[in-house]
Amino acid sequence: MGFDAVGFAQAQRLNHLEKPFGDWLSKSYHGDMTWLENHFEKRLDPRQLEPGTKTVISLLVNYLPNDYDASVGVSRYAVGTDYHNVLRKKGKQLISFMREEIGDVQARVLVDSAPVMEKEWARLAGLGWIGKNGCFIRPKLGSWFFLVELFTDLHIEDTVTISKNHCGSCKRCIDACPTNALIGNGQIDARKCISYLTIELKDVISSNYRGKWDKWIFGCDICQEVCPWNQQAEPGLLPEFQPGTFILDLKQWLTKGVITENLDQQLKKSALARAGLEKLNQSYQFVHE
Repeated sequence: MGFDAVGFAQAQRLNHLEKPFGDWLSKSYHGDMTWLENHFEKRLDPRQLEPGTKTVISLLVNYLPNDYDASVGVSRYAVGTDYHNVLRKKGKQLISFMREEIGDVQARVLVDSAPVMEKEWARLAGLGWIGKNGCFIRPKLGSWFFLVELFTDLHIEDTVTISKNHCGSCKRCIDACPTNALIGNGQIDARKCISYLTIELKDVISSNYRGKWDKWIFGCDICQEVCPWNQQAEPGLLPEFQPGTFILDLKQWLTKGVITENLDQQLKKSALARAGLEKLNQSYQFVHE
């Protein structure tokens, strides 16, 4: 079905994350993303979010494009079709397959749209570890992938013990971040993160950041580009995550003022809809003024 890895973890309350996550919120590191303050208990316990859940199934999907134009300034994850739609469909296909093979199975697919500690569940399933840049890392795949979770009432044995963190003493991501957003230990001050500033920030970007980075107008891949675990990562195979034609149209509009008839409609099918044309243009002007 196009998934690159799968792991299983017993549904439980993530007691060990209650304090660090609460502290992170209390320091306002989440900025304008106020929805992260909601459903605190459901975020810690999948059984509160989906009653009857016994197992959390974590899946990885490689999104690394094989033909990437860095000059457009769009993070690699967003150059193709909106991952929410693609992966939710694949998750539902997997649930249908499970029901055909097993019988009456209750399951819910979650793709970055519910209060779920996705990276921690993938870690508990033994699929990798959370790097110092906050990204989830898996040997050979690096960090260029999406996470998908299935909450199910099936009891499935845990795949392996918790994966060891293999970042060691390396801090290339921390050193490379031009806005000093990486706190360490996998935590991020989102208010300083270029991805946050170009996507989630409701206000205009502060002039204090002028000249801190070039090109990035939607997201940022700097901390992933310098990560040693990504140096040998292979491109993904799913055509949905290869660059869409709207990327060229967007570049033409931003650089030459040439807007195609369908640009707005094309963007609505991509992750760039999160920002919208006005925000994309503001970010471009900020970087190039």
